[in-house]
Amino acid sequence: MKLHLKNRGLWLPERPLKFLEKLKLILWFIVLVIMPIFLLVLPADFFDKGQSVCLSVVLANTNCYGCGMTRAVMHLIHFEFEAAWSFNKMSFIVTPLTVFVLISEFFKYLKSLNGLLPKKNVSSK
Repeated sequence: MKLHLKNRGLWLPERPLKFLEKLKLILWFIVLVIMPIFLLVLPADFFDKGQSVCLSVVLANTNCYGCGMTRAVMHLIHFEFEAAWSFNKMSFIVTPLTVFVLISEFFKYLKSLNGLLPKKNVSSK
């Protein structure tokens, strides 16, 4: 990457947009690959303890449709189906949809990464 002198003596990349695109792809990689692996490594009951952060529970003392979803998904990805069912029954719908979206976004990530990789010059002799 060539660097050139800009205002106030700062060295900036020649194509900052390309740099920001690469940074965005790195962040997507962290979200799409590393975070699910991190959740799989955590124990299934990691989020079971503690006070609820749901506004409907804190302010109105009533459960909403999303209450217990995090705990249910954690138990579901660790194959503890009864515990997941007891926390939130909708997790059996939400988790497969989330996995589908993560996989499709990962393939979009791979396609966009292909456009940013340097091209190899293949010369025919």
